[in-house]
Amino acid sequence: MRILMINSVCGIRSTGRICTDLAEALGKQGHEVKIGYGRESVPEKYRRFAVRISSETEAKLHGVKARLFDADGLGSKRATARFLRFVEEFNPDVIHLHNLHGYYINVPMLFRYIIENNKKVIWTLHDCWAFTGHCCNLNGCDKWKSLCNACPKHKLYPASITDRSHLNYQRKKELFTAVKDLTVITPSQWLADLAKQSFLGSSRIEVIPNGIDLDVFRSRQSDFKSRNGLENKKVVLGVASAWSKSKGLCDFFKLAELLPDDYKIVMVGLKDEQMGLVPENILAIKRTNNVQELAEIYTAADVFVNATYNDNYPTVNLEAQACGTPVLTYRTGGSVESVPAENVVEQGNLQELKDKILANDFACHPNLKMDKNDMLKEYVTHLVVKNCD
Repeated sequence: MRILMINSVCGIRSTGRICTDLAEALGKQGHEVKIGYGRESVPEKYRRFAVRISSETEAKLHGVKARLFDADGLGSKRATARFLRFVEEFNPDVIHLHNLHGYYINVPMLFRYIIENNKKVIWTLHDCWAFTGHCCNLNGCDKWKSLCNACPKHKLYPASITDRSHLNYQRKKELFTAVKDLTVITPSQWLADLAKQSFLGSSRIEVIPNGIDLDVFRSRQSDFKSRNGLENKKVVLGVASAWSKSKGLCDFFKLAELLPDDYKIVMVGLKDEQMGLVPENILAIKRTNNVQELAEIYTAADVFVNATYNDNYPTVNLEAQACGTPVLTYRTGGSVESVPAENVVEQGNLQELKDKILANDFACHPNLKMDKNDMLKEYVTHLVVKNCD
């Protein structure tokens, strides 16, 4: 089979690595796989799969259009036309969509090709963008259930100074529901339940949880505490690929003031400009691409805290528990699905979070499925076996 994946990035970050992991697994079975991507660079070992859709200049121009006219997914016409010529030549049996937002592809042009050629489509939703008029995260809004309009969050990603959420919603609904053979896959039951309430609800919707590499993320010998003078401290760890208010950045700063002196908060993944903002009672660490080093930090921690306000099925929860470190999380999206119920805290309740940390009465999820290979097997079944019926 010929399989085409489309995502904003290829081989980097969580969605890009899911694409390349799948491409390698399918390649081993003899299938031909290509990944159309829009932004940034591709690691050398994955370039055999990669097909660039937009140039950096085209993506920037698309971003400007999106910011001015709430037009994410409506620019990049020339780039998309060029890409669709490749698609016609490749003639995929299955098109596997991931993140289409990100200012790199013209969504109506892509879907017109899909509809006119009656292509089989699998769409993995990593957020809510596919069924809203603007937002990737719902932020408590439920207008998407009927018709988005007067979007209160249009200045958030994908940010725009204008609001055309009602037009975007109608356009998406018309295009996406016209695909005759569409399977929607979500990593969490939470997102699947939302999708079932949306205009995508008439499609097949199935859950395949994210997985991690258990050969990497496991309990390891770690001198992290001794190297950082934390031998007599209990370490409260937070990890994010991009720290922001919605990821709990401010909550970690406040939590550090509440914990006694024998506790130390460690935050991993901070940007250069954020390092200088971190209070002295927090150990700040920049983002690391060394997964073995990250596993050692997980192992050294006494508890992992995920104070996220927007999340689907965060792999950091899996990574920490695979290294033997229990996780406390806010009651946010699918984050609660990978931790024991007693480890869940209401969003923003720092006193409850502090009390649970001090009580030290928490454990890892006893029956959590985490193996990336299991996830890949599920996907291969959907991409190959079910689509050959």
